[in-house]
Amino acid sequence: MIIYGVYIVSKSGGLIFNLDNNVPRIEHEKTFTYPLDLVLDYDSKKVSVTFNRKDGINVGHVLVAVNGIAVNGVTMDDGRDVKTTLEAAENYPINLKFSRPKTTTNEKIFLASMFYPLFAIASQLSPEPRSSGIEILEADTFTLHCFQTLTGIKFIVISETGLNGIELLLRKVYELYSDYVLKNPFYSLEMPIRCELFDNKLQELLAQVEKTGISNIDK
Repeated sequence: MIIYGVYIVSKSGGLIFNLDNNVPRIEHEKTFTYPLDLVLDYDSKKVSVTFNRKDGINVGHVLVAVNGIAVNGVTMDDGRDVKTTLEAAENYPINLKFSRPKTTTNEKIFLASMFYPLFAIASQLSPEPRSSGIEILEADTFTLHCFQTLTGIKFIVISETGLNGIELLLRKVYELYSDYVLKNPFYSLEMPIRCELFDNKLQELLAQVEKTGISNIDK
């Protein structure tokens, strides 16, 4: 049982909490000959693919290693410059490893703001009044589960496909939120959650679920 992440969205649509729990690191490694047939962008923080694709390496993927040597920003761990190394014909054939970039905090905030109107649209499309909105959204590689409280706070869990009983996990997360966030005298509603105790309890809960299953949450 794999839980990829937990998100909490405020009633106004802002992301107030996110936890990446078990996000798989997808990597593709390939040996290239000169000249390199991928177009790369050498940003100060990363080297990424901007044009062409090759054997699973797509636009947006980030260079993480050259000949087994890790890449940090635009330099390798041995101090060499990545761009200089890749432009020199004598360094070929060369082995490059790329991975899908991690979702940044700003991207998560943007995605949360996009989910808010989708949830509202789903409620309005319902032929019956008082629809609960989106509860489950299924894709081929993951399932999104959503629970909205009476006050409009949305609790979202991203999991692997085919899991049952996630609604029990969502309500347990809501209990932790009520016990360790709402009862915190220093927390203000609608603001980002910065509560170490809540973080720890949530991580313990997810670890228990992945180890023993959802049915054993309260045991």
